[in-house]
Amino acid sequence: MSMRLFGALCASLSLSFTPLLAQEQQVSYHLSFPNAVHHEAQISVTFTGIKSDTLQVLMPRSSPGRYALHEFAKNVYSVKATDSKGKPLTISRPNPHQWNVSGHQGEITLSYTLFGAHADGTYTGIDETHAHLNMPATLMYARGFEKVPARVTFRIPEGSNWKVATQLKPQNDSTFTSPDFQYLMDSPTELSNFELAEWTVQDRGKSKTIQVAMHHHGNKAQFDEYVAKTKQIVAEQQAVFGELPDFDFGRYTFIACYGPQAIGDGMEHRNSTIVSSSRPLGTSTPALLGTVSHEFFHAWNVERLRPKSLEPFDFQRANMTEALWLAEGFTSYYGALTMYRLGINDVKNVARDLNYVLLTPGRHYHSLVEMSMQAPFVDAARSVDPNNRHNTFISYYTYGSMLGMGLDLTLRRDFNSTLDTYMQALWQKYGKTEKPYTMADLERTLAEVTKDTAWAADFFRRQVYGSELPDYAALLAEAGLQLRKAEPGKASLGPAQFEFSKNGAKLMSGTYVTSPLYKAGLDRGDILLTLNGKKVTSEKDLEKILSKLKPTHSVPITYRSNEQAPIISTQIVLEEMPELMIEHFESAGKELTPAMKTFREAWLGSKAK
Repeated sequence: MSMRLFGALCASLSLSFTPLLAQEQQVSYHLSFPNAVHHEAQISVTFTGIKSDTLQVLMPRSSPGRYALHEFAKNVYSVKATDSKGKPLTISRPNPHQWNVSGHQGEITLSYTLFGAHADGTYTGIDETHAHLNMPATLMYARGFEKVPARVTFRIPEGSNWKVATQLKPQNDSTFTSPDFQYLMDSPTELSNFELAEWTVQDRGKSKTIQVAMHHHGNKAQFDEYVAKTKQIVAEQQAVFGELPDFDFGRYTFIACYGPQAIGDGMEHRNSTIVSSSRPLGTSTPALLGTVSHEFFHAWNVERLRPKSLEPFDFQRANMTEALWLAEGFTSYYGALTMYRLGINDVKNVARDLNYVLLTPGRHYHSLVEMSMQAPFVDAARSVDPNNRHNTFISYYTYGSMLGMGLDLTLRRDFNSTLDTYMQALWQKYGKTEKPYTMADLERTLAEVTKDTAWAADFFRRQVYGSELPDYAALLAEAGLQLRKAEPGKASLGPAQFEFSKNGAKLMSGTYVTSPLYKAGLDRGDILLTLNGKKVTSEKDLEKILSKLKPTHSVPITYRSNEQAPIISTQIVLEEMPELMIEHFESAGKELTPAMKTFREAWLGSKAK
């Protein structure tokens, strides 16, 4: 080959590859909803400035705030790819959640149809009234573009009056931007004719905007009441930390969806939250606000105050951490505590959570840290086979919440401190600075707050890495609250769910290893026929029989494992009804001392006054 020909060829190759090398990386999404009535969205994404021969495009398998796999690719179909000139490109599938595209000349547009009929904090729900979008369940992404800003355009259905609520940065009414892939995936979006309220909060000399965007079927008065209570929740939790987080665009948005098409849920995000329920606003406001309270506390705890084991969040695997007892559990405690401090709920309600933690046997199998690491199996995870989790698992939400209450009351009683002080210390060291913490950091900070290194180490050893619980009765008594048996002297078979019929009482749930039923040999699916010689065909029958018996009585029972199985006869030793209740000393006829009253007010009184 002559030098002239070689030079010409090199120039030609250089010219042909220059656009590929020179293109700036860009990501642009377009979403439209021409078939919303059948729960479909049409989505396209253009990747410009591709630096590899083959672009790997993926659908997420997990979602921020969730810890189990969800395989969102199952709702994606009709996938097509074209180059910058509209030429179709070949797609290969190396696995169920990945599409590989080559021959692109630096730019690819991938289009697909998404089905979404589950409007909650994890999935996507689309119908003729709205599009409720959790981004990992909605948007594909490409390897190599994780740090690239994204542009998202929503095409509002013709003739609709939909608006857009999102934590994405607005460019106009329909186009929004995200600084990178992680923020995009963390940005749920609601498109509907929602009702909007917003207000400004002054925080350390800065003005911060709080919004409530609600798609619902209630009336204006109900919405206004909800907004007024949400304002109080925001102020109360701001007082716990002494400040609001620095929201990235100066704005935090509560995205609420309440109606028959919604699924009960709440999911935290960096500058917003999704809260949803099929329960109507008018009759369920306190319960709905409880979710609001929980999710807003996450703006500090877990969105910025984060365990190192969750960094960075991986969208292609289950994300496990040992710290959910604090990230979720302490958030649950403060979510409820906020409602008590505002007078929306009564602290007596905590008895339900105490019963769950104290009376279920899970602590005999796993420590609190180990419960946190069970999240990939239980956090909205799906399982078709029966399991034994009623015996081996206690939710880290509730278990962590009761640990938080025990620690709060102990700090108040023994150290002239509070859990508020501990959370403020963690916030200043690890949340405000966004330095992910380790378990050692949590223990070290508790030692600093209590000024007692040995006590902090012992607390973590016994109650965090172990399964010990504090003396709740003694701690609650400090606030003039009595923890006692709800029905002393009443005989019980233990916790159980029965389905009654003329053939007997069928156990619909597994039995606790600590219960009389379990010890007598009964389990899920067994049919209780007689108790103490009397047939059990209704709940009324069972209550009548038990009312004539006493705890510790050993009485005969008959049962069978199914309707065709032979009858088994054995004895069952009854127990005292184990459920506990909380009542105020003054309601129980006990003296409420000035010290108790002061303790109670310091714990349960508003901090935002």
